[in-house]
Amino acid sequence: MSTYDFVIVGAGSAGCVLAGRLSEDPTARVLLLEAGGQDRSPNIKIPAAFPNQFHTKLDWDYYTEPEPHVDDRRMYVPRGKSLGGSSSMNAMLYVRGRPLDYELWAAQGAPGWGWDDVLPYFMKSENNARGASEFHGAGGPVEVAEQRSPRRICRDILEASVTAGIPRAVDYNGPEQDGVAPFQVFQKNGRRWSTADAFLRPAMARPNLTVVTGALVLGLELEGDRVTGVRYQRGRREELARCEREVVLAAGALGSPQVLMLSGIGDPDELRAVGIEPRHELRGVGRNLQDHPFMTALYEVSDTDTLYEADAPKNLLEWGLRRSGKLTSTVAEVNAFVRTRPGLPAADIQMHMGAAYFEDHGAETFDGHAIVLGPVLVSPQARGQVWLGSSDPTAKVRLVTNSLSELDDVRSLVAGMKLAREIATADPLRGKIVREIKPGPDMTDDADLEADIRRRMMLLYHPSGTCRMSDTEDLAVVDSQLRVHGLQGLRVADASIMPVIPGGNTNAPTIMIGEKAADLLRGITSASPAATAAVAAG
Repeated sequence: MSTYDFVIVGAGSAGCVLAGRLSEDPTARVLLLEAGGQDRSPNIKIPAAFPNQFHTKLDWDYYTEPEPHVDDRRMYVPRGKSLGGSSSMNAMLYVRGRPLDYELWAAQGAPGWGWDDVLPYFMKSENNARGASEFHGAGGPVEVAEQRSPRRICRDILEASVTAGIPRAVDYNGPEQDGVAPFQVFQKNGRRWSTADAFLRPAMARPNLTVVTGALVLGLELEGDRVTGVRYQRGRREELARCEREVVLAAGALGSPQVLMLSGIGDPDELRAVGIEPRHELRGVGRNLQDHPFMTALYEVSDTDTLYEADAPKNLLEWGLRRSGKLTSTVAEVNAFVRTRPGLPAADIQMHMGAAYFEDHGAETFDGHAIVLGPVLVSPQARGQVWLGSSDPTAKVRLVTNSLSELDDVRSLVAGMKLAREIATADPLRGKIVREIKPGPDMTDDADLEADIRRRMMLLYHPSGTCRMSDTEDLAVVDSQLRVHGLQGLRVADASIMPVIPGGNTNAPTIMIGEKAADLLRGITSASPAATAAVAAG
């Protein structure tokens, strides 16, 4: 048994931020527990190799229950299982979401989380290749880069998007999100830049930071209404880490509610159903699950500058010697935010577009050159749930997203597929299209497209919302200070606290949550204007 000031559960997108920031205080004893192992695999470091991690020891390898609105299919939900968590597995796309998202957080009971409140934390982390500006930072630990070796045909995809009526976006991470632009990426010199790279590795030499990998958390120690420690298993040995100040759950939208429920914190009826004695009633634990559904329109093309055979020896050699070439690609290279119908307050569809055949999470292959135009539903109305199937800490949680249960969600994705076809038939891209592979020319009307969506739709690896943050909502799990309602010494800081999933990829927002959480734990109420100005000045 050892004693610490802070115990952090999960070395993912937020957990590494917390470990790095909290250990900056040499008097604070910090323990970081990670169930996975090291992050040394080439499939982590090589950007285009991220799908090679799926269904391996680097992946928690979750599946949903049969989803009633997508032909009763079980949907695959990969989650990173190494230092860096899912920031070591994701597609490295730097997207913050739009100001409206954070205004919605504040409006539903989370003061201090509006756009003006969170922007300084985005900027604090950044070392943006474009330099410091009103909305971006320079000199932070997170490397935000331009794409190292973009594909030629991706320029045609971008220009065709403009021809199809999508305006160019000046900065989709600024106040105005709508439009088309190349993605910025979490990379440094052509290799992945995870939160383990950015925050954890520079801190690991500090004597006040302890990092334990292969540590499966069994539950929290409670004395009355105070959390006093964390029980975990490493190999065959069970250990107890005592905590004098605060335990912070940063195990993600699936892991954090699981730890709470294993500790008797949640819906009493659901806990008793799996043989766990309730310790603290919080019926919102595990509820409000959200993710981004996405589809693919796939086209064979005549242009040979695609990611076909990207893992050929010559490409591996180029990446190894120069950190350039096909293997630096994030697969999705072109980004577009669009509103598919009048009256929407923000984009309902985000297009992920690139020079590759990407279907069934990369498991399905195509022998030839192809592109993907992928509409993503970024403002889903559907809500799901995470719950325990067993009291065994080694058992995976059960989950259902209820994706496409809402008609407007289906309507937006159908419109997104139509938009993909418009882009494919617009100049200058249309001259390079050989044929539509999927959905295929026989899919002609809305009913055909809807049926195809329910048959092929995937989730975009952004589970969120299962420990909802609010000071006022009945089913909230944490307050606006990230403290678990009704308990002392326990906070949650990861994507699970998001009341509403942001309109875009979730890694950057989760890093922001880690930054803000670190200040809350250190008693700093907000990033000061002076600090923000210093960041902007580089």
